[in-house]
Amino acid sequence: MSETLVGTLRGLRGNARGAIITEPLWGIPFNLFAPYASVYMLALGLRDSQVGFVTSVAMAGQVVMALLAGVIIDKMGRKRATLVFDILAWSIPCLLWACAQDIRWFIAAGLVNSLRKVPDISWNCLLVEDTNPEDLMHIYALSFIAGQMAVFFAPVAGVLITHFTLVPSVRGMYVLACVMMTTKFIVLNGMVSETRQGAVRMEETRGRSMASLLREYHGVLRQIRSAPHTLFTIALMVVVSIVTMVQGTFWSIIVTERIHIPAGHIALYPFARSLIMLAFLFLVVPRLRGVCFGRPMMLAFAGYAVSQIVLINVPERGYGWLLLSTVLEAGCYSVVATQVERLAVVNVDARERARIVAMAHLTVIACTTPFGWVAGILSQSNRALPFVLNAVLLAIGIWVVRRLRATENPQAAAV
Repeated sequence: MSETLVGTLRGLRGNARGAIITEPLWGIPFNLFAPYASVYMLALGLRDSQVGFVTSVAMAGQVVMALLAGVIIDKMGRKRATLVFDILAWSIPCLLWACAQDIRWFIAAGLVNSLRKVPDISWNCLLVEDTNPEDLMHIYALSFIAGQMAVFFAPVAGVLITHFTLVPSVRGMYVLACVMMTTKFIVLNGMVSETRQGAVRMEETRGRSMASLLREYHGVLRQIRSAPHTLFTIALMVVVSIVTMVQGTFWSIIVTERIHIPAGHIALYPFARSLIMLAFLFLVVPRLRGVCFGRPMMLAFAGYAVSQIVLINVPERGYGWLLLSTVLEAGCYSVVATQVERLAVVNVDARERARIVAMAHLTVIACTTPFGWVAGILSQSNRALPFVLNAVLLAIGIWVVRRLRATENPQAAAV
């Protein structure tokens, strides 16, 4: 067990090394286009409610894929499922987004992108299944750090939009994303091998139909229902999923349409957000490895809620107040996200990880799906309302953490 992030990074071997080292090739392009995705849709003629509808349709597709993902991964193996479905779920949608003309393009791209639930789970299995459990906190911190490497490139997006306007610049970012992400998927596949548990599940499911394997989910559901710590962990995943979906979809809309920050200046805030997240991931998160999750998570949820309250009260052209909201959100999210990811690993049976995590994702996405449409309606009425919803959900998150502590899994407390 390494005591520092740098020590863990130097000691990375096998699948964890491949997953971490290649992650910037996904994180850089994603974090370049993501802040502009919603205003790009508005610029192409969509309304707030249609933006929310597109998000909900895409998430409805993820519900179906979350149900199938565990079986697909067990039959194909972690390595092959990651390569095939990463290309389907990201390379193709990036081209559709780049060529989009109206809402039909965004719905089509969103549905294809819903295939992402398969590599979301299989990549996670590659990352953790042959990894020392005591290193998981640092491993997840490193994966988030790798994804935030876009911090050094974010200002480029603002410069491009200032010189070439929003729509052509975002189209170019999507094309770049297609190239970089596809490169990442191919390189990653060459650096990883099938996990031991993956090989076991491939052998156990060989020659069996998808239907017969899906019927076994009844037993997986019973296993989940009998484990309160798993149920409350899934509840936390639901809260974080809804909040990040609303934040990711409607933040750029409230910033440009209500606070009236020019689109070319938006890149300053993802830049600041990434810097703060990197600082927390290096300086704060590693210190939480030996600490019970309860108090840090409750404080982080509370700070996250405050960031939403600050955001809805930012005055027009309030650059400083918007920065304060961004700093609070970034720091608290880095704690919440890494803790939830860790709990989602240690609070499931390793022998059934793929199927239990798949059911957890199905539950999370099913609960999250309506909120894209709901938040879109709220935003069309008043662009502050989606973030009022977020603040309420984060308060619920504090209650869930308290309940999880009351049914605490000793293994989760120790890691």
